[in-house]
Amino acid sequence: MNYDLQSLLLFKSVVSSGSIAGAAELHNIAASAVSRRISDVEIQIGTALFYRQRRGVELTPAGEEFLVHVSGLLNRVARMDQAMEDFADGLKGVVRIAANTSSITQFLPEDLAEFVNDFPGVRIKLVEMFSTDVMAQVRMGHADLGICSGLTNPGDLDATLYRRDTLVLAVPEGHPLASRSSVSLGDILDQDIVSLQDGSSIQAYVDAKAEIEGRMPKTRVQVMSFDGVRRMVEAHLGVAILPHGAVLDASRDSKLTMVPIAEPWAERELLLVRKPGVQLGRASQVMFEYLTGHSRPQKP
Repeated sequence: MNYDLQSLLLFKSVVSSGSIAGAAELHNIAASAVSRRISDVEIQIGTALFYRQRRGVELTPAGEEFLVHVSGLLNRVARMDQAMEDFADGLKGVVRIAANTSSITQFLPEDLAEFVNDFPGVRIKLVEMFSTDVMAQVRMGHADLGICSGLTNPGDLDATLYRRDTLVLAVPEGHPLASRSSVSLGDILDQDIVSLQDGSSIQAYVDAKAEIEGRMPKTRVQVMSFDGVRRMVEAHLGVAILPHGAVLDASRDSKLTMVPIAEPWAERELLLVRKPGVQLGRASQVMFEYLTGHSRPQKP
C-alpha cells in the first residue's frame, strides 16, 4: 500500500487532539479536508480507524494498532530529516532535556553554556521538574535526555552518571544544630522540616527511611523551589535537606548554616537517563557525550 505522510500526520493529530476539528485547527486547514483524508486512509486499509461521536472521536482497535505503526514511522522520518540537516549545514537540531531542580541549580547552566558555545546551531528545550516526572517524560518520548536523582530508581531507563553532589542540612542562624559537626537522620526527624512539594526525590527518600525507623517526618511547610525552601528556613520555620550547591552561595549572603549529614545517602548521584532501544539524533548524542564527561567531539 502507498501511504501519504501528510495523511498519517493528520491521523496522529486527530488522535492527539481528540477531534477532527482540533487537528484541522492545529494544521490550519479545513475540517472537511482532514475528514476526507482520514476517510481515504480507512478506505485504503479496509477498516474504520475511529468511532465518530458527537463530542469527538475514539480509536477503534484497528486504529490503536495503526497508531503504533504511524508513531514509529513518523518518528523515523523526523530523525531522518534531522540527520539530513546535520549533513547539509553542520550540527543542527533540537535537544529536549527534562532535568530536576538540583541539576539546574548546581551544574547544568554552565554545561549547557559550554555546549552552545561550541555548537551554536543546536537549540535546547529544557524543562524543570521532579525526578519521577523527568523519567516519565523520557519514557513517553517527550524528552530525549533526562537528569534525575540517583535516589530514585531509573527502572527500565538507560542511566549514566552525570554528577555527584552532597546533601546537607540547612538550618537558620542560631539554631541548636548549627554548631554540630554533623547530624544523623534521627537528629533531622526531631526537627520541623521545610521541604519541596510532594514529588521531591529527597523528601520521598527521607520519608521512606523514616518509615523504616517507625517515625514520621514533621513536615511543617512545603514550597515549590529551593529559593522558597531557603527563605522559609531563614524565617525559622524549620530545617531543610538541600544539595550543598543550593545552599553554598545563598549562605554567604543569608542567615543560613550548613551542617553535614552523616548518612551514606547524603553522597548522592545525579543520573543522565535515556530511553533504551531508541537511537538519539546526532545533536542529542553529542549532548549526551558532553554531559557524561566523555571525550568532547570536535565541531564539524
